[in-house]
Amino acid sequence: MPIGTVIKDAETGKVVADLSKENQTELILKGGRGGRGNSHFKTATRQAPRFAEDGEKGEQKEIILELKLLADVGLLGFPNVGKSTFLKAVTDAKPKIANYHFTTLEPNLGVVKTKDGSGFVIADIPGIIEGASQGVGLGIQFLRHVERTRLLLHFLDISGQEGRNPVQDFYTINQELRKYSEKLAQRKQIIVANKVDVMQEEGIRKEVEELAKKEGMEIYFISAATLQGVQPLINHVEEILKTLPKEDLIEIDDRVVYTLEEKEDQWTIKEEDGVFIVSGKAVERLMGRINIEDNESMYYLQKSLKNMGIEARLKEMGVHQGDTVILADWELEWYE
Repeated sequence: MPIGTVIKDAETGKVVADLSKENQTELILKGGRGGRGNSHFKTATRQAPRFAEDGEKGEQKEIILELKLLADVGLLGFPNVGKSTFLKAVTDAKPKIANYHFTTLEPNLGVVKTKDGSGFVIADIPGIIEGASQGVGLGIQFLRHVERTRLLLHFLDISGQEGRNPVQDFYTINQELRKYSEKLAQRKQIIVANKVDVMQEEGIRKEVEELAKKEGMEIYFISAATLQGVQPLINHVEEILKTLPKEDLIEIDDRVVYTLEEKEDQWTIKEEDGVFIVSGKAVERLMGRINIEDNESMYYLQKSLKNMGIEARLKEMGVHQGDTVILADWELEWYE
């Protein structure tokens, strides 16, 4: 699977694995052990046994595979605020750019090359509009990509050309983040006031400055189109990323650890209305290997029940010839 794949249990919605590292291996479902061929049952008196042991059934589960982009920095903001223009300006990415109000249809990634050669990854996260957390537009489809980022650059259009209120836009986007994930809403943000080169009203600048002061956030005034103020922002982002740990951002809700020390002899017997019900992993494993239409296989079953102590326990509980015995999913008639 590609790095960034999150595996969820379809029934419970719980995350069972997060494939976020190179060469990472996870066991999601345990396969059944293989059976033994007829040569395994060869004896001095039975040179050509016809009996072979079937393999055990593996586990079955419906899972959801969800890809979440791996990036250091995520770009937030309403459509047409200049995120794609910024990404193109600071990386080699070539997102489609146009003066329209419809959001980009897919996330775009780009790598910023720093002076020390380390670099960091920026993701242009589209689809975050009012109602995104409830699935409006492409919202939830892209909100999940924001979870992977360590730092968010929140773009606001301060040109005044679109007739939007950048302060209101800021709170609208953050409200959607909070509805989607409280942890995500707490992620560090830097306000990026874009399109300063075509700003029509000086009052807008003062409003977003007051917003940054009120929220305790840093703010950078830039023009992604003319590169005004872009380099100081990139330099600052580079320094901040050095202080932010690359922690696991996806919490694993349910992890099953398989070991070789699993007990193979576990079984129980209970009686209900004269029917003896034998259950447990050991019984399921045994019946998964049995072919009830084969005489030698049934002989092997009888021998195994004796060796496992199940036969003796059934007799202690009063089983008689003709009684019904249920072994895993098989209903059989007991005979001496």
